Amino acid sequence: MTSLHLRGTVLPEGELRDIWVVGGRLTFTRPRDGAVTVVDGGYLLPGLVDAHAHLGHDPATMAFDAGMFTAAALAYAEAGTTLLRVPGHRAPIPAELRADPRLPRLVTAGEWLAWSGLHDLDGPQSAPGDLTAAAVAQARANDGWCKTYGDWEPFTPAVPAGVLRELCTAVHAAGGRVAAHCQTAEGTRNAVLAGVDSIEHAWYLTADLLEVLARRGGAVTPTWSGFLPHVADVRTKPEGPRKDWFLGGVESLRTATVAAHEAGVTVLAGTDSLAFGDVVTEIEHLVAAGLPGAAAVGAASWDARRYLGFPGLSGAGAEGAPADLVAVPDDPRRFPGVLRHPSLVLLSGTTAGTGYR
Repeated sequence: MTSLHLRGTVLPEGELRDIWVVGGRLTFTRPRDGAVTVVDGGYLLPGLVDAHAHLGHDPATMAFDAGMFTAAALAYAEAGTTLLRVPGHRAPIPAELRADPRLPRLVTAGEWLAWSGLHDLDGPQSAPGDLTAAAVAQARANDGWCKTYGDWEPFTPAVPAGVLRELCTAVHAAGGRVAAHCQTAEGTRNAVLAGVDSIEHAWYLTADLLEVLARRGGAVTPTWSGFLPHVADVRTKPEGPRKDWFLGGVESLRTATVAAHEAGVTVLAGTDSLAFGDVVTEIEHLVAAGLPGAAAVGAASWDARRYLGFPGLSGAGAEGAPADLVAVPDDPRRFPGVLRHPSLVLLSGTTAGTGYR
């Protein structure tokens, strides 16, 4: 296999450095047999991350479809997204798909798990008799994560904090982490105080809750891409509490996205997509909400990888790590749109693509 050489400004440090790829892995020592220079100039950053994706599910039935999954995963890889967290999937992702070298790496959480007391569930959720045991089983069977709910409908009771606390305690004791859907003030509060690690959608977060989340190294995934396309239509609806809930929740993200970052909570970029998710647009939404450019790109790259247990292009674990990276001609912290047209995408040292279709 031909060794590769890349030279560019490495993010997030911003230092001009040389990187080599030998046997599909990163090294910072020049190989003795030489290497082919494939990038000379521009910026190098760790492969992009969509931290909230549900790819491979039929929109009409929510059934898992391997063909749809593969098509979406290939589109992700070609666009520079080399890592996907899938917080909820209808069926176990087949081993052959997980092992396909063309597809992004996966962090899965197993089946959506809902407390039996939630009302009007209309999706792929499972409501097991023993929610805690099911959560531990999913975390063990997947990549250390399970996915549950803090709430569902806005004007029905949220999941009690005691139920979530028991679940979190058991999953943490088993070495796992918990992601929770949260879109009401009560559900979000209960989830944070119960010990949930990653607050998905993250509506109605308050400063005191962000302090709690920061102290335990938690994360929020705003999923702006899942909400903003609906805002204009919702504004045309008759006035009422449901409209106020939706618009208020989206507006609360504008404060919480920045406040989370300032409090030391990890902000993750997630598209909430059933197919290919446009992570760059999610980065742009984070910037529009007021997040600094470096933090917005980090939410879809180095910070997300660190939170999920994957190395970047520098620091601990980088030497010998799989060569998953994106090269772009300009600084994405200033111009996030440049990520739509990368000079090069490597997935385990193999060219995965050069931009969006």
